[in-house]
Order: sequence, then C-alpha cells, then structure tokens
Amino acid sequence: MAESDKVFAGSIPKLYDTLMVPLIFEAYAADLAVLVAAFSPGSVLETAAGSGVVTRALAPKLSADARYVVTDLNPSMLDYAVGRQGADSRIEWRQADALDLPFEDASFDVVCCQFGAMFFPDKVAGYREAHRVLRPGGRFVFSVWDRIEENAFADEVTSAVATVFPHDPPRFLARTPHGYHDVALIREELRRAGFTDISIETRERVSRAPSARDAATAYCQGTPLRNEIEARDAGLLQLATDRATEAIARCHGEGAVAGKIQAHVVVAAG
Repeated sequence: MAESDKVFAGSIPKLYDTLMVPLIFEAYAADLAVLVAAFSPGSVLETAAGSGVVTRALAPKLSADARYVVTDLNPSMLDYAVGRQGADSRIEWRQADALDLPFEDASFDVVCCQFGAMFFPDKVAGYREAHRVLRPGGRFVFSVWDRIEENAFADEVTSAVATVFPHDPPRFLARTPHGYHDVALIREELRRAGFTDISIETRERVSRAPSARDAATAYCQGTPLRNEIEARDAGLLQLATDRATEAIARCHGEGAVAGKIQAHVVVAAG
C-alpha cells in the first residue's frame, strides 16, 4: 500500500462524505449497525470510523447506558465525523491507530470496522489488537470490499483514469480498497490473531448516483485516488474525472446511474 493511500485530507473528507458515503457506504453501514446492535453490546469500539457513517447508523440502536468509543487514524476524517454527529454523551471520540489501540485488555463487547481493514499495513497486527481489547465472548465485526471486478463503478473509473496516465496508471482503488478480498486469506489471518469462530458472508448491493458525473467525481476527487492523480499531474484531475464520467455513462446510461457493489461481512469471535 502506498503512503498516499492513507491520506484523507484537504477537500477529501467533505467530498467523501457527501458523495462516496451515499454512493457505496450507507447501505453497508445500515447492515453493520443492525448486526452489531443484535449482540446488545454494553460497550463498542469502532476503528477506522472515517467520516462517521457507521457511527450515525449505530448510535441510535445502542442502549442508553452503552459506551461507544469511535476512533480513526486520520484527524481530518475524525473531525469531520464529530461535526456530523449530534450531541451524544455515550460517544467518546479518539484519534487512534487500529494497530496500536490505547485501550486496556478486555475492554469492549464488540469491535467494529467498516471498510478499514484493507488499509491496515499489517492485517494480523490489527486483528490481534481487536482480539486483545475484546472481552471473552466478544465479537469483531468488520467488512471489506470484494475484488474490483465485482464493483462496477470502481472498476470503470480505474480503467478510465488509466487512459489519462497510460504509462503510470493510478491503481489506488484496485490496490487498497479492493485489494484484500481473498476469503481464505482473511480467515487464515484472523486465526493467526487468535479468533476461532469466523463467519464470512458475501453481500451484493446496488450503488446509485444522480448522474455519472456524481459517481465519477466521488471516486476521482473524494478518495485518495485524487492524491495519485495530482501526484502525476494536478492539472489533469478534471480530465481524469471527465474520462471516468464518460466510462460510467457508456455502461450505465445518461441520468441516474446504478451499478453492482459487493463486499464481505465478517463476524469473528474466540
């Protein structure tokens, strides 16, 4: 993973939340919130919370006396999440590295993480930390994207942007968000971290945007793909967005667009 893959700063947090979240994250956040709440946890730790889409979905489902600690490595994203969340005395916001959590052993009933594990430079270390802070019988609930070919817009955007930089195509989407999809590997790394009871379900959903332009802008300007494009030539960001818009429109038509998205949802215990 390139260092720039972890940089969510500048205008990215707002574009990410206003464009990417409704495009691909909200449906899975609702699923994750239902899944976590079904365990009736008294304490929840969320890692890699991003702009807070899971936090907004999960907080209303937790009990009035629940403890909910929300963390992210990136302060810009965490600050944005705090601003989007209403006042809630149950929620504690902390900047924290999921690979080095500042919490005591056996502190939480559930650790949850939506689409963050792909960014862990050492997956097993991140899983071990989740295992360490879980109480006996606790659950680690997280999701990762399936391979890019199962996610229409991401695949089309990656191919389109490559035409702008044919000799050095930006590969952020394929490399990181969609680069950790091997179910057998996920199971193996969870077992190495100490988990023994592992359930993985592959869930298909539909990604929708008001237009091909909205979807293209979300990916090209609201994710670290923007960092890769601008590192090559900042003056070509608009051209890359235009090419992505054209590619999505060719595949999904004019006006509102819809495309397949697919992810793995994991529940681990033990």
